[in-house]
Order: sequence, then C-alpha cells, then structure tokens
Amino acid sequence: MTQFPIYEMFYSIQGEGYNTGLPAYFIRLAGCNVGCSFCDEKQAWQASNSTIMDVEKIIKEVETYNAQNVVITGGEPTLYDLTLLTKQLHNKGIKTFLETSGANKITGDWDWITLSPKQIKRPLLSCLNKANEIKIVIEKVADFDFAQQIAQNVSNNTVLCLQCEFSVQSIILPEIINYIKRNPQWRLSLQTHKMINIK
Repeated sequence: MTQFPIYEMFYSIQGEGYNTGLPAYFIRLAGCNVGCSFCDEKQAWQASNSTIMDVEKIIKEVETYNAQNVVITGGEPTLYDLTLLTKQLHNKGIKTFLETSGANKITGDWDWITLSPKQIKRPLLSCLNKANEIKIVIEKVADFDFAQQIAQNVSNNTVLCLQCEFSVQSIILPEIINYIKRNPQWRLSLQTHKMINIK
C-alpha cells in the first residue's frame, strides 16, 4: 500500500510494555476489526475518522522530529499491508515497532512486535510466533487464565507482560502483582504515559 488512513501522528515517549521510556514517533492508523470494550482510542475504529496520507508524506513528518523509532498502532494496523511503509522507514535508518492484537496476518519488516491479544478475537498462531512481546490487559481475575493460554503458545524468548485495565487499576493491580510474584515469567506493564499525563 502507498496510502494509509491516519487517525493521528505524534512524537512522544513509549508509555507501556517492554520499551517503556523510549522516545518514539507514533503513527495511529484508523480502522479496527476487534473492538475491545476497554479500548481507549475507540475513535480510531472507523477509517472514516482519518486523513489519507501517502508513504512519502508520512516519512517526511517522521523526519521533522528526527525520530529514531516509529510505533505503528491503531485501531488495528494489520488491516493494512505495511510492507512499503516499514521498508521506507528502514531505508531512513528508523526502527519499526508494531502494536497489534494479532487478529490478522502481519506484514512488513519489524524490529519489535508487541502483541496484545484479545479474547473476543483471538490471535493467529502465525502472529504469536512472530511476537517479541506479549502484553495482556487484565480487567478481571478470570483474565489470568487467558494470559496463561497465550503464554503456552509463544517462544521462551518472548517477553511476557501483564497490564491492568486503567479504569480498574486500584482494584486489579494488587491481583496482578501477587500473580507475578507466583508466576515470575511475567513482568508488570504500567501505562506510565497516563500517570504523567502525556500523549
């Protein structure tokens, strides 16, 4: 693809997961075929809420900030063929990071793939095999069972993260901490960007 529906683009700090604290330019593509109830970017579900931009213009925007890392997220970014976009970013010496539910085939060339699987539309095995990091959002205690099911289908080298759904953090965070103490293959992910009030 040479054009993409852009919901928003911005330069910030990665706020969650393994790469927390890393400066990155975020490209949020519009359109989603998953539709999580706790999604904090529901406006990005509809491609109609977007600006169509070609690859060249996207690259120019990234270069404006001299960004060394680009995170492509959504919505659900794997609705689109990301081969050309990631190739052009790599041609500029920019690292590429994908954030996806794993519900669709992954295209493109990635330095890091974060898979945040959802129970309502389970990830493809091919996506689980490519994941560098699994990030499971925990909303209730029953979600730990889903996390363990996912963990059984990934490589031993895959980073395993548990992240509390932000609106119930005061309730579920103690449960996550206790779970990680009992299951040390997991690590805690916090949405630090929300805590320090940045995009």
